[in-house]
Amino acid sequence: MKAKKFLTAAIAGLFSFGVMTADMSDSQAATRAELASISVGKSGKFQYWAKNSPAKAALVEYVKDVTNPRSKNFIPVEDRIAVFDVDGTIACETAPFCFDFMMFIHRALDDPDYRAAPEDRSNAEDVRAAIDAHKVTNDIRRKHCLSNANVFGGMTLDEYADYTRNYLETPVDGFTNLKVGEIFYLPMVEVISYLHANRFKIVLVTGADRQYTRVISEIFPVDNVIGTDYQFVAADQDGKDGMDYIFAPGDKIVRGEFVSKNINMNKVSAMARELGKQPVLAFGNSMGDSSMIFYTTVDNKYRTEAFMVLCDDLEREFGNQKKADEMRRKSERYGWTPISMRDDWTTIYGDKVQRRQ
Repeated sequence: MKAKKFLTAAIAGLFSFGVMTADMSDSQAATRAELASISVGKSGKFQYWAKNSPAKAALVEYVKDVTNPRSKNFIPVEDRIAVFDVDGTIACETAPFCFDFMMFIHRALDDPDYRAAPEDRSNAEDVRAAIDAHKVTNDIRRKHCLSNANVFGGMTLDEYADYTRNYLETPVDGFTNLKVGEIFYLPMVEVISYLHANRFKIVLVTGADRQYTRVISEIFPVDNVIGTDYQFVAADQDGKDGMDYIFAPGDKIVRGEFVSKNINMNKVSAMARELGKQPVLAFGNSMGDSSMIFYTTVDNKYRTEAFMVLCDDLEREFGNQKKADEMRRKSERYGWTPISMRDDWTTIYGDKVQRRQ
């Protein structure tokens, strides 16, 4: 989304940064209008980060260095590209899992206005069982992608966007006072705002459905979304009047078959294809993001940095200390800066949002 659209959303919500700060203490969670109004200037005045956070200090030092025209590490504006994984990096993926998966399950099994085909219902049941058992394998991801294409197939872009926006109003089972559209980590929203103020291009590189991610992130100054892809086809593309591969007057674009899952090396391929240059700054949360990070940091002509979000908060989030400790060790090994949810952030979703026990 361009900066103009971002500012329009913020003004339309009638929230200044100061007003939002005051209102949040009396509200349940940061609404999407409040999320859109979060503003961190070029100097880096963060509200939701601990004052002594080493990760925040590392980010601010890096940004000040590479945006200083007198620095040997100066990066021209056109090459300031920051890439972010989404689930687990800037948004919740623990209640109970990535929400494009959860929207698929809702559509296939729980939507009273839709009846999925038997195979798609079976796949959705397998996906839900795997999520409940915390055993989401590549086979489960494949079932999700194939049946996700089917249950949303034939929708126009606007129809799918409207369906997603309606789903964003769904309460999150794992937390009190939180809706799906509000699942962003407030400190990471500040990072996006800060980088945008310093003229970085914001690119989301996610394993989630690209179109879903466009909708859920439309409140932020996002320049590009790279995600899992599904075909877009003409509604009459299947041979009507012999017109297989043209777009004719009166036709419409609809969702079609699954194309590719944007994970691991696929993220690198997509970035090379769509950006045409290496990013200089990367944010992830697991080794599933390592390909994206190595592509950013290895053999880059500019100074680069990479940050790893550790889900180590066992009170405000569904943290996993063992996994967080392992990710910290790998971050130290590869020179990535760890971000501790527990130690670096003063809040995650807002103080009125509580983890369900």
